[in-house]
Amino acid sequence: MRLYVNLDHVATVRQARQTVEPDPVRAAVLAELGGADGITVHLREDRRHVQDRDVELLLQTVRTVVNLEVAVEPSMVGLAVAWRPQAVTLVPERRQEITTEGGLDVRASESAVGAAVQRLHGAGIKTSLFIDPDEDVIQASAAVQAAAIELHTGEYANADSEAEQITQLERLRSAARLGRQLGLAIHAGHGLTYHNVLPVAAIPECEELNIGHTIVSHAVMVGMERAVREMKALLLRARA
Repeated sequence: MRLYVNLDHVATVRQARQTVEPDPVRAAVLAELGGADGITVHLREDRRHVQDRDVELLLQTVRTVVNLEVAVEPSMVGLAVAWRPQAVTLVPERRQEITTEGGLDVRASESAVGAAVQRLHGAGIKTSLFIDPDEDVIQASAAVQAAAIELHTGEYANADSEAEQITQLERLRSAARLGRQLGLAIHAGHGLTYHNVLPVAAIPECEELNIGHTIVSHAVMVGMERAVREMKALLLRARA
């Protein structure tokens, strides 16, 4: 089980004052020291947090893997092709949202998504699609030849009852099984915390979790290296 640490919220704090700190690149170094298997950043079209400079420096300094999240938009895909990170995750994006609110509707934009996937694959970049854990969307993701899917765990994380959480967890498990049967690598993320991550981390088909806000929040109190180390220990416990 791999832990990719999303550092968007480090950049959010920096951009709140339009200054130079905290630096996501320095945070990435500490995250790797804490055991992160990769670093994830979302370069939004409006550049509200992560900046082009951040991506360029991360690609020069990260020793593990940089996973770049971008919208299915030709100019953003073009930047990814030019930079050639090891991995790209295509995500939905709306200007007014605080954070990503749901998965990519691959069915409604199959042509555009397929073209983006082929363009990225042509550059030698492993491509994942951030999707809701629904059977038809998973099948569409396989049809456009994505290498991986990242299952949106938000509905599980935001469940307001134990029964609903169990329902959403089973939905994730079923989606992971189907995705693997279709030849897709299975990742997951969104809203996962130190308190709810164990059941998702225990899904056998899932090989990578992308976690950001809870780690950055904890890092404010205990430091980035320790915050990552504690999350990685939970993932290892789930697979023990």
